[in-house]
Amino acid sequence: MKNRILFGFALLGALAMTSCASDDTADINITDNSVVNNTTTNPGGGSTGGQTIFLSGTYTEDLELDANNTYKVNGSLIMAAGTTLRVPAGMTVEALAAGSDVYIAISVGAQIEAIGTADNPIVFTSDASAPAAGDWGGLILLGDAPVNSVSGTATSTSEIASLPYGGTDAADNSGTLRYVRVQYSGGSADGQSENNGISFYGVGNGTIVEYVQVFEGKDDGIEFFGGTVDVDFAAVIGAQDDSIDWTEGYTGTITNAYVKHGADHDKGIEADGFNTDIGNNSNPIYFSAPTVNNLTIIGLGSANSSEAVRLRAGTRAMFNNVVLEGYNEGFDLDTDPVVPADHPTGEGVVSGETQVTDITFIDINVKVKNDTGIMFTEADLISGDGNGTGTDFASWGAGWTVGN
Repeated sequence: MKNRILFGFALLGALAMTSCASDDTADINITDNSVVNNTTTNPGGGSTGGQTIFLSGTYTEDLELDANNTYKVNGSLIMAAGTTLRVPAGMTVEALAAGSDVYIAISVGAQIEAIGTADNPIVFTSDASAPAAGDWGGLILLGDAPVNSVSGTATSTSEIASLPYGGTDAADNSGTLRYVRVQYSGGSADGQSENNGISFYGVGNGTIVEYVQVFEGKDDGIEFFGGTVDVDFAAVIGAQDDSIDWTEGYTGTITNAYVKHGADHDKGIEADGFNTDIGNNSNPIYFSAPTVNNLTIIGLGSANSSEAVRLRAGTRAMFNNVVLEGYNEGFDLDTDPVVPADHPTGEGVVSGETQVTDITFIDINVKVKNDTGIMFTEADLISGDGNGTGTDFASWGAGWTVGN
């Protein structure tokens, strides 16, 4: 489909145009009614010059948001390769509460520089007067780091927006997220494709991600589709599906992660070694194998039929310093759902590639459930039972997070 992108930028009576490109989302119109809609004034009597500016479409030039203006995403906002989206500290960017087609995507080769502070975090949220999970899509970053859904230099395609991702550059840089909150996201596109709070598609470890929160999302909170990106200080509160999810060969490090479930939720962590809808197509074959340090997951109590951490489809993972509280099962390890005769998840425990060191279970009925088909004992997986202290969320999450 040939997309038409019109950009009307009515600003103090002047008309300017920004460049555009096509993508394979629906037709996009970019319209700015800032002069008509703007009522921002200076309480002292003078105009601040602030405008209400609507954002959508594919940008082929840098987009730098002005702290004096108000911005609202009213469609798919896609930053093309070679561009940078800059968001100043303390800014709240609203998204039209219209579901999955409203999102922000940072394409391969583009960057986002969203650098807030503890006192002035950056917030991406719904524009609804009574916001709810699933009001809009969320934040999507795509990079050129390895994924195991494809082989060699081939690229995969994102569930939302059908954008390419994945490659051979483990150090790929998609920019910086620091003190960033994403709220009320996760709009569902169809039965198979759903937005998350923050999606990392093949994002490399040259990207800086620290002090991020996803609050009240309809689908997963933070999901990694392959890549090598490291995340430090991440909070997911009130996700209605899995809070942290990885697949497609993710091999980064997550340090200081806090998960707290609401009434509607699924797993604290659901982890796949590869995408079972696509297959493990890497050559040589490898599985997701992240390291998770200082992890706390808080559930609703052991009377609920729920799992704190589910490991499946061959994922490996190293967990260090963990607290799990309020679940029926602590760790549930499953076999390969595509080829039941294969048991790569259990093999990771036997080989020592999947280990849990220093953990405390609170109100957990079953610490480890082994459904992999490979025999191993609880002691093969866990050491230092009772020694875990988790993450100090009360300290690092103070002031800039919500819902805790």
